[in-house]
Amino acid sequence: MAGAGMCVVWRAGLIDSLQAAFVVSVGRGEAPLQSPQTWLGLLLIVSISSSAGFFVSRAGARRSFLILGLGFLTTAAASLIASRFLKIDILFAPMAVGATAAVFLVQLHRLWLLDTQLTEHLNHTSARTETAESLAQSRLNSGLKLLQTILPLEEAVVFEVGDLGALVPCARLRSNPGGALESGRNAVWRRLIELCDQAVETREISVSLAGQIDSLESVAIPLRHEGRTVGALLLRLRESFDQSDRRLLSAVGAQVARNLQREEARKRKLNGHLPALVSARTSSHRLHAFDAISGFLTENRFGAQVLAEASDGYAIAYLDGTLGFVNPAMLWAARLNESEAHQIDLFGLLDRFRSGVFDEPSIAVRRVLQSGEPYERELKFADRDQTLELRIALATDRNGNGSNGNGGAPPLCFAIRVRDVSKMKEFEQLKSDMISLMSHELRTPLTSINGFAELLVLDDKLSEESREFLQIITNESQRMSRMIDTFLSVTGLERADKKEVTKIALRLDEVVREALNTVQPLAKKKRIRLTEQPNGHIPPVAADKSLITQAVTRLLDNAIKYSPERTAVTVSTVLEAEAVRIVVDDRGYGVPAESIDRIWEKFYRVARDGQEKDEQSTGLGLAFVKEVVEQHGGSVAVESEVGRGSKFSFALPRL
Repeated sequence: MAGAGMCVVWRAGLIDSLQAAFVVSVGRGEAPLQSPQTWLGLLLIVSISSSAGFFVSRAGARRSFLILGLGFLTTAAASLIASRFLKIDILFAPMAVGATAAVFLVQLHRLWLLDTQLTEHLNHTSARTETAESLAQSRLNSGLKLLQTILPLEEAVVFEVGDLGALVPCARLRSNPGGALESGRNAVWRRLIELCDQAVETREISVSLAGQIDSLESVAIPLRHEGRTVGALLLRLRESFDQSDRRLLSAVGAQVARNLQREEARKRKLNGHLPALVSARTSSHRLHAFDAISGFLTENRFGAQVLAEASDGYAIAYLDGTLGFVNPAMLWAARLNESEAHQIDLFGLLDRFRSGVFDEPSIAVRRVLQSGEPYERELKFADRDQTLELRIALATDRNGNGSNGNGGAPPLCFAIRVRDVSKMKEFEQLKSDMISLMSHELRTPLTSINGFAELLVLDDKLSEESREFLQIITNESQRMSRMIDTFLSVTGLERADKKEVTKIALRLDEVVREALNTVQPLAKKKRIRLTEQPNGHIPPVAADKSLITQAVTRLLDNAIKYSPERTAVTVSTVLEAEAVRIVVDDRGYGVPAESIDRIWEKFYRVARDGQEKDEQSTGLGLAFVKEVVEQHGGSVAVESEVGRGSKFSFALPRL
């Protein structure tokens, strides 16, 4: 384009004066200068212009400057020599101007492309920080509500800078809607606007004492983000302003300013029609986008500050092994100071936790990278009497940005957590010792007490009163033995790994029949009718037969125990969408509403109105059922109405 344009200019004679400056004047009697034929001149101009433009487009203007400058000087000298000695005009001026125009246009085009790419990247990046208009308004109102919890607010107003530079209200919170000022109609309102203008101009918090404007004290906070004023926050207080609140108001104001700026950037979304170097509007919108991204990055840093307050040790390592963040708890666990932490990488940090089961950190890191699964180990350090729980995992992009093509989220960095579990281990040891005490030290004397009480009852010379006392001793010792047995069963399930549960394909309707046969004698004693409600073909579940049978038996035992005589207990097996449910329905006393949420707790027993808690109950039966069901990945449920009965059930995943 530059070459073709210069050909037109040359043929029109518009640069003859410039061309004369690069040739030697012809004296009298000398032959005139010979110019190339028209077609050859046009070809030279277009060729030189295209060559210069192509060279700059490939090598860049800076690297091309020296070569083009030398070419310019060489061609200028050649033009003077050719015109002086050969009497030939080589058309230096048209070629030089055409080449210069071509270089300018090519460079302008490159700047245009780069500007367009920058605009697209800004649009893409700032889009991640955008919030819907309703959410933006909600965030502003939420900030005002936060201020209301700590300040005696009568009214709070957020102003944004309008198109004409005036402050325009965009969010408002009133404790008394009826007493709010009408904007634009009240002289007091105009004075409050002036107070906000003063705060914006001075960039400081402005305070108007009670009586200066009206009976309330007013505080105006300038809202600034990245050195630019985006609005003002007006607070009207029922009490005097405490100067110690300035720091808090500045922090809240900074957050409100970020919200305002983000909303302003959303309204003024960039477009790529005109580059920033020729469009003030595009430049302004780009500045808003940069400020929005800056605010987003500021808020993202809050996460690191929160982790710094965590009691567990946390570290973030990039995929090149560089440590990006280490919180104080991690420094303490690794026996490092901040200067040492800056000099080590991921492997240097993990080396600080070498122990018997964690002697090759590189193997752990490789396993995490290859499998994507977290690496967890319990590390014991006998020299400092400490037990640490180490976890190494890959943090992934949950939004799916930059998907790796295999359907999985791409990894972003390593997340390392170290937790001090020394106290928890001491507690577990104490719990284990207590269980050992119950299983060995308590069972032996209880067995002796029960045995001797039964022997004494056989003595015919005992009085009826003594015989009654001995029967109480026997019953209570047996109840204590049952409580210990159930407690040990529940505790054993809590301590056992789920993998230790032996699961087989089990039909729950067959389990129900077996459990019914077990509790049939107990039901006959109370003349309670047990009924199984068939429900067609029921698919099997993966479960431990012994544990599930015990769970069903305990539900039936409870239903019989807490039902009046001459009632019925119905058991049904129900097929649901993804599970099989066993339901035990009785017509017993029912469970009060306030006890529904607690009946699955260990040792909790329900007291019915006007009656003491059942002394025969251990309060562990339902806790055992819940633990068994949850070990199998199921859930428990209860529905009850006092005086009408209860419906206990549990569901297990079907095969």
